[in-house]
Amino acid sequence: MSQPIASALAPLPFELVYSDGEPLESEWHVLQNDLLRELILLATEEQGRPDFYVGGNMFVYYSVEQAWDVARGRPYFRGPDAFWVDGIKNRRQRKCWVSWEEGGRLPDVIFEMLSESTASIDRSEKKDIYERIFHTSEYFLYEPYTRKLEGFRLAGQAYRRMLLNGQGRLWSERLGVFIGLWHGVVDRREYDWVRLYRPDGSLVPTQKELTEAEHQRAEAERRRADAAEAELARLRALLEGQA
Repeated sequence: MSQPIASALAPLPFELVYSDGEPLESEWHVLQNDLLRELILLATEEQGRPDFYVGGNMFVYYSVEQAWDVARGRPYFRGPDAFWVDGIKNRRQRKCWVSWEEGGRLPDVIFEMLSESTASIDRSEKKDIYERIFHTSEYFLYEPYTRKLEGFRLAGQAYRRMLLNGQGRLWSERLGVFIGLWHGVVDRREYDWVRLYRPDGSLVPTQKELTEAEHQRAEAERRRADAAEAELARLRALLEGQA
């Protein structure tokens, strides 16, 4: 058992902070982060993988020292916009991710949606934490104002930059999907979105898109049935007229 985990077994003399009260940078960031977390959940379930956790926009506590820094109001690391942890059987809702309460587990895949105020931190301080402390397997970043998508994969103890494929997408070995851009409407807003793609290149749909597609299939089937019934009635009438 590592020292940070062992030292955290004793109750802390304060309540963990769950929120810093800071709003996200823009409407796009709010919608994009919600969209991404939903898609990660659906993509993992689609592959029949039951044991995992998807989180984001919450504190990730990786050490007691960090928890003390937060409690004392010192500069601190908060957490990623979206993250995925493999091998988690209990998918209960959590207010924050506390590594020493999760068997020392930390995110295996992390996404950060950059802004002008966070880009330098996401590419330096946070990247260093994910690489050196978390040992996060894959780290993806997207800069909406330049449309720059980046990815890093842990090789040994250091990150190695991923290469975009011919469609401008990055392959996630841990999630089993491509990460790429898609221009369209989500929640009645038209933007460029970070989306997940299956290995065959098809989009991982949202729950709303799945529902709409099912409705369209049902409507198409109803129309086919109505057309077949109308054709049958026409043939019957024709036969009766010849009798």
